[in-house]
Amino acid sequence: MIKAVIFDLDNTLIDFMKMKRKSVSGAVRAMINAGLRLNQAKAEKIMYSLYDEYGIEYSRIFQKFLLKVGKIDYRILSAGIVAYRKVQLGFLEPYPKVVPTLLKLKQKGLKLAIVSDAPRLKAWMRLTELGIADFFETVVAFGDVAEKKPSRLPFEKALKQLNVHPSEALMVGDNYSRDILGARKLGMKTCFAKYGALEDGKADFVIKKFEEILRIV
Repeated sequence: MIKAVIFDLDNTLIDFMKMKRKSVSGAVRAMINAGLRLNQAKAEKIMYSLYDEYGIEYSRIFQKFLLKVGKIDYRILSAGIVAYRKVQLGFLEPYPKVVPTLLKLKQKGLKLAIVSDAPRLKAWMRLTELGIADFFETVVAFGDVAEKKPSRLPFEKALKQLNVHPSEALMVGDNYSRDILGARKLGMKTCFAKYGALEDGKADFVIKKFEEILRIV
């Protein structure tokens, strides 16, 4: 019997990559308007190559970008950061039916949690900005444990705080190699969020829409 549902955050509850693409595009456009001498396509290509090198959540990406293409100009830097944040807030929203589905899961008496590789503060900020933080009994993000998924540690911490056995928990995520295989190591039931995935994968359950979780539990 499933007593708890544990969710990944980015691309499971939130369309993170859409938000990232829009934010980067807006930031590059603002930097060009502030004096950056690169065209949009080339600048975005360099930005994503730096994300590949330093990580998609790297906080000093604009400084690295400007050093890569010349030097740090604070007029351009500030324009890029401000535009990025404004666009990010505009596109930071949950997938359709996330909020009513979470509400129904709570009404069923299920315990809910987050296990995310996002930095701790950023994970909490996204949940708070979306207005869904109070749905979750616990949030385990990078910084709460020393390792990222598919390590056992973040899953074990969430299970311990929820006080449930692995067989009583369902892990829902879009990343097969991290979310699904990581949870499977502990004996958790798994649900592959195909709607947010960039790869294919098998799990105990596969959903194409977030609200399909209700059919499982």
